[in-house]
Amino acid sequence: MLVATVIAAPEDAADRVGAKMLLREDGSSIGGLDSGVLDEAVKRAAPDVFRRHAVDVIHLTTTGETVARREADAKGYQVMLEVHERPATLVVIGGGHVGKALSTIGHLCGFSVEIVDDRPEYANEERFPEADRVTSGYFEEVLDGYPIDANTYIVCVTRGHRHDETSLRLVAESNAAYVGMIGSARRVRAVLQHIVEDGVAPEAVDRVHTPIGLDIGAETPEEIAVSIMAEIVMVRRGGGGGQMRGVKGKRKGVAPPERKPDA
Repeated sequence: MLVATVIAAPEDAADRVGAKMLLREDGSSIGGLDSGVLDEAVKRAAPDVFRRHAVDVIHLTTTGETVARREADAKGYQVMLEVHERPATLVVIGGGHVGKALSTIGHLCGFSVEIVDDRPEYANEERFPEADRVTSGYFEEVLDGYPIDANTYIVCVTRGHRHDETSLRLVAESNAAYVGMIGSARRVRAVLQHIVEDGVAPEAVDRVHTPIGLDIGAETPEEIAVSIMAEIVMVRRGGGGGQMRGVKGKRKGVAPPERKPDA
């Protein structure tokens, strides 16, 4: 559900500040901002905000035209768009060192974390206190029918290519937003070839993120987890993966602290 709220308006329309409209992904809505140009502007902007799972503010002229913030003036409107949804689910298949780091970072990023491993000593609540669900069992049994939807992000980081292959075969054709697998190029090629030969659709295999993560020169399990989570956030938010100092235009970044004059 997306909630649109008028947070600023021209003086002659000040009574519209606070007006709200609820919009569903199928385009249906409840309420309205003005039953006219503002409502239409929100509906135009909504698909992109839904796609990025974002909170955004759009600036509109009195005729409903969307303008950049720098072009907005006091005669226009500001409308906040907020997507309200359950947290995205991060399914980490493999409870080893990388899986543990992923669980910690995923939790910090606001994901609902779920762990799957076939070793009870690695899949338990004591090892993963931040996880919302921890399942110990054979991968082929646990993942067969595992709840996966379009707000699920899956990472295969088991201890061996045989387990990765078993897991990937069961999740590759799901409607998960992201499926990634760790491993060397040689190991990855073999796994992908095997699951295609076993009948997994080639187009499903093509969307598997592997080699997994962004190229940040990661070496340690924690750095590898940062690389993987960075790619997941990029996919979720529609980022480009470049350095922020090279990004121009609308995308928002964290502003650097103000530099103090030399004493």
